[in-house]
Amino acid sequence: MAKRIFDLFWATVGLLLLWPVFLLVALFIKAEDGGAVFFRQVRVGWKGRAFRMWKFRTMIMDAERLGRAITVGGDARITRIGHWLRATKVDELPQLINVLTGDMSLVGPRPEVQKYVDLYTLEQRRVLDLRPGITDLASVKYRRESELLANSEDPDRTYVDEIMPEKIRINLDYAREANLADDFRVILMTLGLWPRR
Repeated sequence: MAKRIFDLFWATVGLLLLWPVFLLVALFIKAEDGGAVFFRQVRVGWKGRAFRMWKFRTMIMDAERLGRAITVGGDARITRIGHWLRATKVDELPQLINVLTGDMSLVGPRPEVQKYVDLYTLEQRRVLDLRPGITDLASVKYRRESELLANSEDPDRTYVDEIMPEKIRINLDYAREANLADDFRVILMTLGLWPRR
């Protein structure tokens, strides 16, 4: 209950403070190619329930049909404004809406698409007992994930065999002892306002 109140309070504050940023970003996205401002992708959340996650659109329209589910550095599908949005993580801000609706938390495992969840082992599926979040310790560690994948001969295999299992391990370890103070520190780490572990 305390975590939910924490999420609701800060998500509401965030949306109230950031609406001018949302408006400005929307204008830039529209000005670039006239396409949709938001991208709503189906992700797997708490207890394996599917939900649509909000993001600012950073790729060309219908990008999912033109490439892989993960994004590799230098991906030709990313728009000019999209590069900046991804680098600053501003593209993730609309997920504050998901926090308000209860699909997500501020801090929790990043939700995956069904394709990758289907590959989870029985042990890894324990991560679905945690409400997904906008950020987590794994996101801090793999802040430059797309660049790591760009240097791989097989990005999908590298993600599934190396990065995904490590992310799940980090989240399961974190969840065992995490409290609201820890969550707040993770948020500050994500914003670059707290030393990374």
